[in-house]
Amino acid sequence: MARLFDHSARSDPYPLYAELRRTPVARQEDGSYVVSTYREIRDVLNDPRLSSDVRNLSRRMPSAGGEAAASFIHRDAPEHDRLRRMATRPFGPPHSPGLVTGLDGFLTATVGSLVDGLAGRERVDVVDDFAVPFPVTVVCHLLGVPREDEPEFHRWVNAVMNSVDYDPETDPKERLDSGVRAREDLRRRLAELVEERHGRAGEGLLTRLANDDGPDGRMTDADIVATAKLLLVAGNETVVNLVANGMLTLLRHPPVLRRLRDEPGLVVPLVEELLRYEPPVQIIPWRAANGDIRVAGTVIPRGSRIMLMLASGSRDPRRFPDPDRFDPDRRDNQHLGFGGGSHLCFGAALARRQTQIALTELVRRLDRPRLVADPPPYRRSPVLRGPAHLVVELGGG
Repeated sequence: MARLFDHSARSDPYPLYAELRRTPVARQEDGSYVVSTYREIRDVLNDPRLSSDVRNLSRRMPSAGGEAAASFIHRDAPEHDRLRRMATRPFGPPHSPGLVTGLDGFLTATVGSLVDGLAGRERVDVVDDFAVPFPVTVVCHLLGVPREDEPEFHRWVNAVMNSVDYDPETDPKERLDSGVRAREDLRRRLAELVEERHGRAGEGLLTRLANDDGPDGRMTDADIVATAKLLLVAGNETVVNLVANGMLTLLRHPPVLRRLRDEPGLVVPLVEELLRYEPPVQIIPWRAANGDIRVAGTVIPRGSRIMLMLASGSRDPRRFPDPDRFDPDRRDNQHLGFGGGSHLCFGAALARRQTQIALTELVRRLDRPRLVADPPPYRRSPVLRGPAHLVVELGGG
């Protein structure tokens, strides 16, 4: 397992995943269990004894849960289900069925503005110049963050993302400290905005959550802030990596890139294949067994830590024919890119649509993009895997 966390494996972890799949459920020296095959991951994700609450680990982890630890995704039923229902009422179906599709105009305009800003340049970084600012702008709009606050929100989210990749051996401590300050500044400003929205009419998730008295009651201000941070930080990291991984994959497969330019409708199955082939979230780094779980002939004892290797499962040859081939025409593509079970990614529909529009417009409007380095430099995290930079040359050549 140590090799998975070695940064040298980040550009291509898939051979290591193939080795892991030889033992679908493997006990580690520290007593944790790694699950790496499709069927077994699905079984565990749907097992009611799988816990997302760090308190159910027999051995505490120093920072289990990370940025989203306070949000509902790190709680179990019935509390998780109640809070998720409350968050979903203004966010998606069945109560707000047109929310994501209603954003198409804004998404297209935002992408267009970012691409316009690249005009005249011979070299661009798809990550820094496009993928990083795009989702923060979208979520700020969705939450109803005042336009004058958006630059600060961009700065805070970027600082948090940079601190996720902090390496104590090589990075200055200021990088970590900046992330800590940014988390607190983000929490404080969101709390102020939520307090201001009580008793007010208007659009935006913050206003709607602050005033929604549904069947489950009203969310506390602390839970609204945690949900907003989940969308801003975890949702941002997912989309940044998915867009960057998508452009990298298309540049490595020129016939598919040309086909997408000519057939924009291809983007829907193409993004599903990206979620299988190069998912932004590669690993669910911990879950807890809240009871003995039997899977693939192995009993995972109560209190054990479980690591679910989503990206490995999505390349399991017992589930996907020719799994190491990128094929946007693949049928029956029930990947694990957004996890599964009751904790299926809360923002999956929004992430899909952002990526579909981003890739369609990038491919349509960038002039003959070519990779400068392959593989590009990767972020340190083996969990949220994506290029740190994706520099492409435009035109000429």
